[in-house]
Order: sequence, then C-alpha cells, then structure tokens
Amino acid sequence: MSTVEQRLSELGHTVPEVAAPVAAYVPAVQHGDMVFTSGQLPFVDGKLPATGKVGEGEGLVSPDEAKKMAELCALNAIAAVKSVVGDLEKVVRVVKVVGFVASDPAFTGQPGVVNGASELLGTAFGDAGVHARSAVGVAALPMDTPVEVEITVAVRD
Repeated sequence: MSTVEQRLSELGHTVPEVAAPVAAYVPAVQHGDMVFTSGQLPFVDGKLPATGKVGEGEGLVSPDEAKKMAELCALNAIAAVKSVVGDLEKVVRVVKVVGFVASDPAFTGQPGVVNGASELLGTAFGDAGVHARSAVGVAALPMDTPVEVEITVAVRD
C-alpha cells in the first residue's frame, strides 16, 4: 500500500476502481510527466449519492453535502491517476484542480465546496498536494451531479 493510500485509509477511504466513462473519453491521459484526468463525478459504487443544484434551501444540495461530494470526486480522480501510472508514489505534485459546482443562482460558495477536493488531496499527498485551483459555478453538470472535479498531476518515472 502506498503512502498516499495509507493516508487515505486513515480517513476511512480506499482508492476505488476507476469510474467507467459515461461518454467518449478516457478517465486520464499521461503526456510526458503530466497526468490529466477527465472530470470526475462523485460516484460511489457506480451511483451518485445526490443530484441537483447546490445552495441553501429546500430541494437543494447543501454546501456541506456538496463539499463531501467534491471529496468523492477527488478520490475518483486519484483512482484515474492510479489507473494510468500504477503507483501513486510516482505523483510528485498535484499541479491544478478545477472544480465545477452546479449552483443555484443565489449560491456563491463554490470555493468552500471545492475545498472538499483540495483538502483530501492535501491530506493524501502532503506537501505535494498543494495546488493551484479554480472553483466554477455552472448551471448544470452531467447526470445532474452537483459537483465535478478534474486534476492535473506531475509524475516521475
């Protein structure tokens, strides 16, 4: 078990099998020393734990629940990276995280939601998990998921 997987285990997580693509793409691609993941949804055993827009109020996904879903997206992104490089110890830096939040028009807390992904990556990769990031509010996401996250990592041979 890699150090990354050990740290995740301490949080109660295991790296899942890579999620099957829902359209015409692959989960991750390596180019040189960089791995780029496709946008990862918060699948757990092939299902979304919740759907809908993020915001405050009845019928909306709460920001706290969405933050937990962003964490699941990051876990699935780690699985996508592992599917390409084999060993997570090869990751030398999480370079960039992009998080998309399907937002109610009044919701402006996208950075707090995407913190779920950033915090998990920081814990999993330690100093190498410190990254640049964008947190973007959008009108809708695939399959009505509240959150989608993609990452870019640098790896060594």
